[in-house]
Amino acid sequence: MLTIDPSTLSAKEVYKFFIGSVIPRPIAFVTSKGSSGVINGAPFSFFNIVSSDPPILSVAVQRKDGKQKDTARNICENNEFVIHICDEDNIGAINETAANLPPDESELELAKMTLAESSVISVSGIKEAKIRIECKLEQIVEIKDDNGVITCDLILGRAVCFHIEESLYKDGRINPHLLKPVSRLAGNDYSKLGELFTITRPK
Repeated sequence: MLTIDPSTLSAKEVYKFFIGSVIPRPIAFVTSKGSSGVINGAPFSFFNIVSSDPPILSVAVQRKDGKQKDTARNICENNEFVIHICDEDNIGAINETAANLPPDESELELAKMTLAESSVISVSGIKEAKIRIECKLEQIVEIKDDNGVITCDLILGRAVCFHIEESLYKDGRINPHLLKPVSRLAGNDYSKLGELFTITRPK
């Protein structure tokens, strides 16, 4: 067994350990609204459920040289955003949105995505996702390195409305085979759902 002290590694080396070990990771495609009214969109694989009561999701948005990305800045300013579940049918277009564009340009236009008006919040989602979740900002936790520099914005969002494609939903459950979720691995690699198996939890 190889034993490694993370304090002896560079941030890039730790990052590679994380993304190669914590797999597969769900991918959130997040839309947010800038001060000019432009809807921005970007994928994030440091994403998961935090709590069901209240319904809280987390998205970690890394900074570059201490500077916030458009998504984190927009959410700080507007307090609203939409999380979409990435699937086999939309992952190609979503990958296009990872391009670096100026804040006043929409990645959605670049990827030819279609806006879907939200029911509760002012930020639009996209029609290409089978599941989208309208969120209001609950809290932002600023993560700092050993020098006190903010390196990451951990965004906690409260779900205020779910939109689910009807064909996926039956008897209170979502059919994973029809959802066809895509998850993130390391590098440029992704994973499909794969084979399912069941283990009964002990009482």
